[in-house]
Amino acid sequence: MVEIRIRNSRTRRVESLEPTVIPGRVGMYVCGPTVYDRAHLGNARPAVVFDVLYRLLRHVYGPDAVTYVRNFTDVDDNINARAAQTGRPIAAITEETIGWYLDDMAALGVLEPTVMPRATAYIGEMIAMIAELIAKGHAYEKNGHVLFRVRSYADYGKLSGRSVDDMIAGARVEVAPFKEDPMDFVLWKPSTDDLPGWDSPWGRGRPGWHIECSAMAHELLGDSFDIHGGGNDLLFPHHENEIAQSCCAHPEGSFARIWMHNEMLQVEGKKMSKSLGNFFTVRDLLDHGIPGEVIRFVFLSTHYSKPMDWTARKAEEAERVLARFQSKTARVVPGPVDPRIIEALAADLNTPAAITILHDLFKEDDAPGLAAGLEFLGLNLGGMTYWPEKHDLSRLAEDLAAARQAAMATKDFKAVDALKSALTAAGVAVRMSKEGVELVPGPGFDPAKLEGL
Repeated sequence: MVEIRIRNSRTRRVESLEPTVIPGRVGMYVCGPTVYDRAHLGNARPAVVFDVLYRLLRHVYGPDAVTYVRNFTDVDDNINARAAQTGRPIAAITEETIGWYLDDMAALGVLEPTVMPRATAYIGEMIAMIAELIAKGHAYEKNGHVLFRVRSYADYGKLSGRSVDDMIAGARVEVAPFKEDPMDFVLWKPSTDDLPGWDSPWGRGRPGWHIECSAMAHELLGDSFDIHGGGNDLLFPHHENEIAQSCCAHPEGSFARIWMHNEMLQVEGKKMSKSLGNFFTVRDLLDHGIPGEVIRFVFLSTHYSKPMDWTARKAEEAERVLARFQSKTARVVPGPVDPRIIEALAADLNTPAAITILHDLFKEDDAPGLAAGLEFLGLNLGGMTYWPEKHDLSRLAEDLAAARQAAMATKDFKAVDALKSALTAAGVAVRMSKEGVELVPGPGFDPAKLEGL
Protein backbone atom coordinates (compact mmCIF):
# COMPACT_ATOMS: atom_id res chain seq x y z
CA MET A 1 0.00 0.00 0.00
CA VAL A 2 1.16 3.55 -0.77
CA GLU A 3 2.62 5.34 2.26
CA ILE A 4 1.01 8.76 2.70
CA ARG A 5 3.13 11.32 4.54
CA ILE A 6 1.75 14.63 5.83
CA ARG A 7 3.33 17.52 7.69
CA ASN A 8 1.82 17.54 11.17
CA SER A 9 1.45 21.11 12.42
CA ARG A 10 1.47 19.92 16.00
CA THR A 11 4.81 18.09 15.84
CA ARG A 12 6.23 20.22 12.99
CA ARG A 13 7.35 17.01 11.28
CA VAL A 14 6.29 15.12 8.17
CA GLU A 15 4.72 11.92 9.48
CA SER A 16 3.27 8.74 8.03
CA LEU A 17 -0.49 8.45 8.05
CA GLU A 18 -1.17 5.24 9.93
CA PRO A 19 -4.90 4.81 10.59
CA THR A 20 -5.02 3.17 13.99
CA VAL A 21 -8.46 4.03 15.37
CA ILE A 22 -10.02 1.65 12.86
CA PRO A 23 -7.22 -0.03 10.87
CA GLY A 24 -7.62 0.58 7.16
CA ARG A 25 -10.21 3.33 7.67
CA VAL A 26 -9.50 7.08 7.70
CA GLY A 27 -11.43 9.82 9.47
CA MET A 28 -10.84 13.44 8.45
CA TYR A 29 -12.45 16.64 9.77
CA VAL A 30 -12.01 19.98 8.02
CA CYS A 31 -13.43 23.28 9.29
CA GLY A 32 -15.94 24.59 6.78
CA PRO A 33 -17.44 28.01 6.08
CA THR A 34 -19.59 30.34 8.15
CA VAL A 35 -22.59 30.74 5.89
CA TYR A 36 -23.66 34.35 5.55
CA ASP A 37 -22.04 35.43 2.25
CA ARG A 38 -20.37 34.18 -0.93
CA ALA A 39 -17.14 32.21 -0.55
CA HIS A 40 -14.14 34.41 -1.35
CA LEU A 41 -11.05 33.14 -3.11
CA GLY A 42 -9.26 32.46 0.19
CA ASN A 43 -12.16 30.30 1.38
CA ALA A 44 -11.74 28.13 -1.69
CA ARG A 45 -8.12 27.18 -1.06
CA PRO A 46 -8.72 24.74 1.84
CA ALA A 47 -11.71 23.29 -0.01
CA VAL A 48 -9.47 22.44 -2.99
CA VAL A 49 -6.47 21.32 -0.88
CA PHE A 50 -8.45 18.87 1.21
CA ASP A 51 -10.44 17.73 -1.82
CA VAL A 52 -7.15 16.54 -3.37
CA LEU A 53 -6.26 14.78 -0.12
CA TYR A 54 -9.73 13.20 -0.03
CA ARG A 55 -9.25 11.90 -3.57
CA LEU A 56 -5.86 10.46 -2.61
CA LEU A 57 -7.24 8.78 0.52
CA ARG A 58 -10.10 7.24 -1.46
CA HIS A 59 -7.63 5.95 -4.04
CA VAL A 60 -5.32 4.38 -1.45
CA TYR A 61 -7.84 3.04 1.09
CA GLY A 62 -11.00 2.72 -1.02
CA PRO A 63 -14.00 5.10 -1.25
CA ASP A 64 -15.94 3.30 1.49
CA ALA A 65 -13.01 3.43 3.93
CA VAL A 66 -12.80 7.24 4.15
CA THR A 67 -15.09 9.46 6.19
CA TYR A 68 -14.59 13.12 5.38
CA VAL A 69 -16.49 15.61 7.54
CA ARG A 70 -16.67 19.31 6.64
CA ASN A 71 -19.09 21.42 8.65
CA PHE A 72 -21.24 24.47 8.03
CA THR A 73 -21.28 27.08 10.80
CA ASP A 74 -24.88 28.28 10.65
CA VAL A 75 -25.06 29.98 14.07
CA ASP A 76 -22.77 32.98 14.35
CA ASP A 77 -22.80 36.71 15.11
CA ASN A 78 -22.00 37.53 11.46
CA ILE A 79 -25.12 35.65 10.40
CA ASN A 80 -27.15 37.48 13.04
CA ALA A 81 -25.83 40.81 11.79
CA ARG A 82 -26.67 39.96 8.17
CA ALA A 83 -30.23 39.05 9.19
CA ALA A 84 -30.62 42.33 11.08
CA GLN A 85 -29.19 44.27 8.12
CA THR A 86 -31.39 42.65 5.47
CA GLY A 87 -34.50 41.84 7.45
CA ARG A 88 -34.39 38.28 6.12
CA PRO A 89 -34.88 35.18 8.28
CA ILE A 90 -31.64 33.54 9.41
CA ALA A 91 -32.72 30.17 8.00
CA ALA A 92 -33.24 31.72 4.55
CA ILE A 93 -29.79 33.33 4.62
CA THR A 94 -27.96 30.18 5.69
CA GLU A 95 -29.86 27.92 3.29
CA GLU A 96 -29.16 30.21 0.35
CA THR A 97 -25.49 30.62 1.28
CA ILE A 98 -24.95 26.87 1.66
CA GLY A 99 -26.38 26.41 -1.84
CA TRP A 100 -24.03 29.10 -3.20
CA TYR A 101 -21.05 27.49 -1.53
CA LEU A 102 -21.78 24.01 -2.86
CA ASP A 103 -22.36 25.32 -6.38
CA ASP A 104 -19.16 27.38 -6.39
CA MET A 105 -17.02 24.56 -4.98
CA ALA A 106 -18.49 22.12 -7.50
CA ALA A 107 -17.40 24.54 -10.25
CA LEU A 108 -13.85 24.13 -8.88
CA GLY A 109 -14.10 20.35 -9.09
CA VAL A 110 -14.53 19.86 -5.33
CA LEU A 111 -16.28 16.62 -4.37
CA GLU A 112 -18.89 16.77 -1.65
CA PRO A 113 -17.54 15.31 1.64
CA THR A 114 -19.01 12.20 3.20
CA VAL A 115 -20.86 14.27 5.82
CA MET A 116 -21.63 18.01 5.89
CA PRO A 117 -23.09 18.68 9.34
CA ARG A 118 -24.72 21.97 10.28
CA ALA A 119 -23.86 23.32 13.70
CA THR A 120 -27.50 23.96 14.62
CA ALA A 121 -28.24 20.23 14.29
CA TYR A 122 -25.74 19.43 17.08
CA ILE A 123 -26.67 21.89 19.81
CA GLY A 124 -27.64 19.03 22.12
CA GLU A 125 -24.21 17.43 21.71
CA MET A 126 -22.54 20.78 22.43
CA ILE A 127 -24.56 21.24 25.62
CA ALA A 128 -23.64 17.70 26.74
CA MET A 129 -19.93 18.33 26.11
CA ILE A 130 -20.04 21.63 28.00
CA ALA A 131 -21.75 19.95 30.95
CA GLU A 132 -19.01 17.27 30.94
CA LEU A 133 -16.31 19.96 31.02
CA ILE A 134 -17.98 21.68 33.98
CA ALA A 135 -18.31 18.37 35.85
CA LYS A 136 -14.58 17.70 35.37
CA GLY A 137 -13.53 21.15 36.55
CA HIS A 138 -12.40 22.38 33.11
CA ALA A 139 -15.20 24.93 32.71
CA TYR A 140 -17.31 27.22 34.88
CA GLU A 141 -20.57 29.17 34.64
CA LYS A 142 -20.77 32.89 35.38
CA ASN A 143 -23.55 35.35 34.57
CA GLY A 144 -25.18 33.02 32.04
CA HIS A 145 -21.85 32.39 30.31
CA VAL A 146 -19.88 29.17 30.42
CA LEU A 147 -16.12 29.51 29.95
CA PHE A 148 -13.33 27.02 29.44
CA ARG A 149 -10.65 27.17 32.14
CA VAL A 150 -7.54 27.29 29.90
CA ARG A 151 -4.97 26.72 32.67
CA SER A 152 -6.69 23.43 33.55
CA TYR A 153 -5.21 21.92 30.37
CA ALA A 154 -1.45 21.59 30.74
CA ASP A 155 -0.78 21.15 27.00
CA TYR A 156 -2.56 24.34 25.94
CA GLY A 157 -0.39 26.15 23.38
CA LYS A 158 1.47 23.13 21.98
CA LEU A 159 -0.20 23.40 18.58
CA SER A 160 0.69 27.06 18.14
CA GLY A 161 4.00 26.71 19.99
CA ARG A 162 3.34 29.42 22.58
CA SER A 163 2.83 29.46 26.33
CA VAL A 164 -0.31 30.91 27.87
CA ASP A 165 1.64 33.74 29.48
CA ASP A 166 3.27 34.62 26.14
CA MET A 167 -0.14 34.69 24.48
CA ILE A 168 -1.45 37.13 27.08
CA ALA A 169 1.63 39.35 26.79
CA GLY A 170 1.68 39.38 22.99
CA ALA A 171 -1.99 39.76 22.11
CA ARG A 172 -5.07 41.74 22.88
CA VAL A 173 -7.21 39.45 24.98
CA GLU A 174 -10.79 40.26 25.85
CA VAL A 175 -10.98 40.67 29.62
CA ALA A 176 -14.59 40.35 30.72
CA PRO A 177 -15.66 40.70 34.37
CA PHE A 178 -16.99 37.13 34.39
CA LYS A 179 -13.61 35.61 33.38
CA GLU A 180 -11.37 33.95 35.94
CA ASP A 181 -8.41 34.32 33.58
CA PRO A 182 -7.92 36.55 30.51
CA MET A 183 -7.27 33.50 28.27
CA ASP A 184 -10.47 31.65 29.21
CA PHE A 185 -12.80 31.38 26.23
CA VAL A 186 -16.57 31.17 25.83
CA LEU A 187 -18.33 27.84 25.43
CA TRP A 188 -21.89 29.18 25.89
CA LYS A 189 -23.31 32.69 25.97
CA PRO A 190 -26.76 34.10 26.70
CA SER A 191 -29.11 35.13 23.89
CA THR A 192 -31.58 37.98 23.92
CA ASP A 193 -35.07 37.46 22.53
CA ASP A 194 -34.10 38.82 19.13
CA LEU A 195 -31.22 36.36 18.68
CA PRO A 196 -31.18 32.59 18.07
CA GLY A 197 -31.15 30.64 21.31
CA TRP A 198 -31.63 27.22 22.84
CA ASP A 199 -32.59 26.15 26.35
CA SER A 200 -29.69 24.90 28.46
CA PRO A 201 -28.82 24.32 32.15
CA TRP A 202 -27.29 27.83 32.08
CA GLY A 203 -30.29 29.58 30.55
CA ARG A 204 -31.38 30.37 27.03
CA GLY A 205 -28.32 30.94 24.89
CA ARG A 206 -26.15 29.84 22.00
CA PRO A 207 -22.78 28.10 21.67
CA GLY A 208 -19.41 29.74 21.31
CA TRP A 209 -17.61 29.15 18.03
CA HIS A 210 -14.98 26.62 19.14
CA ILE A 211 -17.25 24.09 20.83
CA GLU A 212 -19.23 23.32 17.69
CA CYS A 213 -16.39 21.58 15.81
CA SER A 214 -15.37 19.57 18.88
CA ALA A 215 -18.92 18.32 19.38
CA MET A 216 -19.52 17.47 15.73
CA ALA A 217 -16.13 15.77 15.30
CA HIS A 218 -16.75 13.67 18.41
CA GLU A 219 -20.23 12.69 17.33
CA LEU A 220 -19.24 11.78 13.75
CA LEU A 221 -15.66 10.52 14.12
CA GLY A 222 -15.31 9.54 17.78
CA ASP A 223 -12.79 10.31 20.56
CA SER A 224 -9.87 9.88 18.16
CA PHE A 225 -9.48 10.28 14.42
CA ASP A 226 -6.71 10.66 11.88
CA ILE A 227 -6.62 14.12 10.31
CA HIS A 228 -7.94 17.56 11.22
CA GLY A 229 -7.49 20.28 8.62
CA GLY A 230 -8.11 23.91 7.81
CA GLY A 231 -6.44 27.17 6.94
CA ASN A 232 -3.56 28.25 9.14
CA ASP A 233 -5.58 31.29 10.22
CA LEU A 234 -7.55 28.78 12.33
CA LEU A 235 -4.49 27.33 14.05
CA PHE A 236 -4.92 29.81 16.91
CA PRO A 237 -7.21 30.21 18.67
CA HIS A 238 -9.80 27.95 17.03
CA HIS A 239 -7.83 24.73 16.68
CA GLU A 240 -5.88 25.27 19.88
CA ASN A 241 -9.19 25.61 21.71
CA GLU A 242 -10.67 22.59 19.98
CA ILE A 243 -7.81 20.43 21.20
CA ALA A 244 -8.10 21.69 24.77
CA GLN A 245 -11.83 21.21 25.21
CA SER A 246 -11.95 17.90 23.31
CA CYS A 247 -9.06 16.30 25.20
CA CYS A 248 -10.46 17.50 28.54
CA ALA A 249 -13.99 16.31 27.81
CA HIS A 250 -12.81 12.96 26.42
CA PRO A 251 -9.37 12.20 27.89
CA GLU A 252 -9.69 8.57 26.83
CA GLY A 253 -9.13 9.70 23.22
CA SER A 254 -6.45 11.70 21.46
CA PHE A 255 -8.76 13.82 19.27
CA ALA A 256 -6.91 14.41 15.96
CA ARG A 257 -3.55 12.72 15.46
CA ILE A 258 -2.39 14.80 12.47
CA TRP A 259 -3.12 18.51 12.14
CA MET A 260 -2.79 19.83 8.61
CA HIS A 261 -2.95 23.53 7.68
CA ASN A 262 -2.85 25.27 4.34
CA GLU A 263 -1.18 28.67 4.00
CA MET A 264 -3.02 31.84 3.10
CA LEU A 265 -3.80 33.39 -0.27
CA GLN A 266 -2.76 36.76 -1.69
CA VAL A 267 -3.93 38.59 -4.80
CA GLU A 268 -1.29 40.21 -7.01
CA GLY A 269 1.24 40.06 -4.19
CA LYS A 270 -0.96 41.68 -1.53
CA LYS A 271 -3.29 40.46 1.18
CA MET A 272 -6.80 40.24 -0.20
CA SER A 273 -8.79 43.23 1.07
CA LYS A 274 -11.87 45.15 -0.01
CA SER A 275 -10.07 48.41 0.78
CA LEU A 276 -7.31 47.49 -1.72
CA GLY A 277 -9.81 46.58 -4.41
CA ASN A 278 -8.37 43.06 -4.77
CA PHE A 279 -11.14 41.15 -2.98
CA PHE A 280 -12.76 38.49 -5.16
CA THR A 281 -15.37 35.85 -4.54
CA VAL A 282 -15.19 32.59 -6.46
CA ARG A 283 -18.40 33.60 -8.20
CA ASP A 284 -16.82 36.90 -9.32
CA LEU A 285 -14.14 35.00 -11.23
CA LEU A 286 -16.53 32.42 -12.65
CA ASP A 287 -18.92 35.14 -13.85
CA HIS A 288 -16.01 36.94 -15.51
CA GLY A 289 -15.35 33.90 -17.67
CA ILE A 290 -12.51 32.25 -15.76
CA PRO A 291 -13.28 28.50 -15.78
CA GLY A 292 -13.27 26.70 -12.46
CA GLU A 293 -10.60 24.35 -13.81
CA VAL A 294 -8.29 27.32 -14.29
CA ILE A 295 -8.84 28.51 -10.71
CA ARG A 296 -8.17 25.00 -9.41
CA PHE A 297 -5.04 24.61 -11.55
CA VAL A 298 -3.60 27.89 -10.23
CA PHE A 299 -4.26 26.70 -6.67
CA LEU A 300 -2.59 23.33 -7.26
CA SER A 301 0.47 24.96 -8.82
CA THR A 302 1.59 26.10 -5.34
CA HIS A 303 2.22 23.66 -2.49
CA TYR A 304 -0.49 23.90 0.14
CA SER A 305 2.03 24.80 2.87
CA LYS A 306 3.28 27.85 0.93
CA PRO A 307 1.57 31.24 0.58
CA MET A 308 -0.26 31.37 -2.74
CA ASP A 309 -0.40 34.44 -4.95
CA TRP A 310 -3.36 34.68 -7.33
CA THR A 311 -2.48 36.80 -10.38
CA ALA A 312 -4.14 37.46 -13.71
CA ARG A 313 -0.94 36.29 -15.42
CA LYS A 314 -1.07 32.93 -13.61
CA ALA A 315 -4.69 32.48 -14.65
CA GLU A 316 -3.87 33.22 -18.29
CA GLU A 317 -0.94 30.80 -18.27
CA ALA A 318 -3.09 28.13 -16.59
CA GLU A 319 -5.71 28.57 -19.31
CA ARG A 320 -3.08 28.10 -22.03
CA VAL A 321 -1.65 24.99 -20.35
CA LEU A 322 -5.06 23.41 -19.85
CA ALA A 323 -5.99 24.14 -23.46
CA ARG A 324 -2.89 22.24 -24.59
CA PHE A 325 -3.80 19.36 -22.29
CA GLN A 326 -7.35 19.36 -23.61
CA SER A 327 -6.15 19.27 -27.20
CA LYS A 328 -4.29 16.08 -26.34
CA THR A 329 -7.07 14.38 -24.37
CA ALA A 330 -10.23 15.29 -26.29
CA ARG A 331 -12.33 12.13 -26.79
CA VAL A 332 -9.61 10.01 -25.14
CA VAL A 333 -10.60 7.24 -22.71
CA PRO A 334 -8.54 7.74 -19.52
CA GLY A 335 -6.11 4.99 -18.66
CA PRO A 336 -4.77 4.11 -15.20
CA VAL A 337 -3.42 6.95 -13.06
CA ASP A 338 0.36 7.22 -13.45
CA PRO A 339 2.01 5.95 -10.23
CA ARG A 340 4.27 9.00 -10.26
CA ILE A 341 1.25 11.23 -9.60
CA ILE A 342 0.19 9.11 -6.64
CA GLU A 343 3.75 9.17 -5.27
CA ALA A 344 3.91 12.96 -5.59
CA LEU A 345 0.63 13.45 -3.74
CA ALA A 346 1.56 10.88 -1.10
CA ALA A 347 4.68 12.97 -0.34
CA ASP A 348 2.90 15.67 1.70
CA LEU A 349 0.40 16.42 -1.07
CA ASN A 350 2.98 17.77 -3.53
CA THR A 351 0.58 19.08 -6.16
CA PRO A 352 3.25 21.11 -8.05
CA ALA A 353 5.19 17.86 -8.59
CA ALA A 354 1.99 16.17 -9.80
CA ILE A 355 1.47 18.97 -12.32
CA THR A 356 5.05 18.53 -13.55
CA ILE A 357 4.19 14.89 -14.23
CA LEU A 358 1.16 16.02 -16.26
CA HIS A 359 3.54 18.04 -18.44
CA ASP A 360 5.77 14.96 -18.78
CA LEU A 361 2.80 12.85 -19.89
CA PHE A 362 1.93 15.51 -22.46
CA LYS A 363 5.49 15.46 -23.82
CA GLU A 364 5.48 11.65 -23.81
CA ASP A 365 2.28 11.76 -25.91
CA ASP A 366 0.55 9.56 -23.32
CA ALA A 367 -2.97 10.87 -23.86
CA PRO A 368 -4.76 8.18 -21.76
CA GLY A 369 -2.30 8.75 -18.88
CA LEU A 370 -2.69 12.51 -19.13
CA ALA A 371 -6.48 12.22 -19.16
CA ALA A 372 -6.37 9.98 -16.08
CA GLY A 373 -4.04 12.33 -14.22
CA LEU A 374 -6.20 15.36 -14.98
CA GLU A 375 -9.31 13.51 -13.84
CA PHE A 376 -7.61 12.34 -10.64
CA LEU A 377 -6.59 15.92 -9.78
CA GLY A 378 -10.17 17.10 -10.29
CA LEU A 379 -9.50 18.90 -13.58
CA ASN A 380 -12.51 18.09 -15.76
CA LEU A 381 -11.45 19.73 -19.00
CA GLY A 382 -14.53 18.49 -20.80
CA GLY A 383 -16.41 21.28 -19.07
CA MET A 384 -14.19 24.09 -20.32
CA THR A 385 -16.44 26.07 -22.64
CA TYR A 386 -13.71 27.82 -24.61
CA TRP A 387 -12.76 24.52 -26.25
CA PRO A 388 -15.90 22.94 -27.74
CA GLU A 389 -15.42 19.36 -28.80
CA LYS A 390 -16.44 20.06 -32.41
CA HIS A 391 -13.24 22.03 -32.93
CA ASP A 392 -10.17 19.85 -33.17
CA LEU A 393 -7.17 22.15 -33.22
CA SER A 394 -4.86 19.18 -33.53
CA ARG A 395 -6.19 18.72 -37.08
CA LEU A 396 -5.57 22.36 -37.88
CA ALA A 397 -2.05 22.05 -36.46
CA GLU A 398 -1.46 19.12 -38.81
CA ASP A 399 -2.85 21.15 -41.74
CA LEU A 400 -0.57 24.07 -40.92
CA ALA A 401 2.46 21.80 -40.56
CA ALA A 402 1.72 20.23 -43.94
CA ALA A 403 1.22 23.65 -45.57
CA ARG A 404 4.51 24.84 -44.13
CA GLN A 405 6.34 21.77 -45.40
CA ALA A 406 4.93 22.32 -48.91
CA ALA A 407 5.83 26.01 -48.77
CA MET A 408 9.42 25.18 -47.87
CA ALA A 409 9.66 23.36 -51.22
CA THR A 410 7.79 25.90 -53.36
CA LYS A 411 8.86 29.05 -51.48
CA ASP A 412 5.21 30.16 -51.64
CA PHE A 413 4.00 30.89 -48.11
CA LYS A 414 0.63 32.47 -49.00
CA ALA A 415 -1.38 29.48 -47.74
CA VAL A 416 0.65 29.30 -44.53
CA ASP A 417 0.22 33.01 -43.85
CA ALA A 418 -3.52 32.86 -44.57
CA LEU A 419 -4.05 29.95 -42.15
CA LYS A 420 -1.93 31.63 -39.47
CA SER A 421 -3.91 34.87 -39.86
CA ALA A 422 -7.22 33.02 -39.51
CA LEU A 423 -6.05 31.22 -36.41
CA THR A 424 -4.70 34.41 -34.83
CA ALA A 425 -7.97 36.23 -35.57
CA ALA A 426 -9.80 33.43 -33.72
CA GLY A 427 -7.67 33.98 -30.62
CA VAL A 428 -5.29 31.05 -31.18
CA ALA A 429 -1.58 31.49 -30.52
CA VAL A 430 0.47 29.86 -33.30
CA ARG A 431 3.84 28.46 -32.23
CA MET A 432 6.04 27.02 -34.96
CA SER A 433 9.43 25.42 -34.37
CA LYS A 434 11.67 22.69 -35.68
CA GLU A 435 9.72 20.23 -33.52
CA GLY A 436 6.42 21.07 -35.19
CA VAL A 437 3.38 23.30 -34.86
CA GLU A 438 1.53 24.03 -31.63
CA LEU A 439 -1.81 25.83 -31.46
CA VAL A 440 -2.85 27.28 -28.10
CA PRO A 441 -6.29 28.88 -27.61
CA GLY A 442 -6.08 32.00 -25.47
CA PRO A 443 -8.67 33.68 -23.21
CA GLY A 444 -10.24 35.38 -26.27
CA PHE A 445 -10.62 32.15 -28.26
CA ASP A 446 -13.61 32.39 -30.64
CA PRO A 447 -14.29 28.98 -32.24
CA ALA A 448 -16.93 30.49 -34.53
CA LYS A 449 -14.13 32.14 -36.52
CA LEU A 450 -12.67 28.73 -37.32
CA GLU A 451 -15.75 27.56 -39.21
CA GLY A 452 -14.79 26.45 -42.68
CA LEU A 453 -11.09 25.99 -41.98
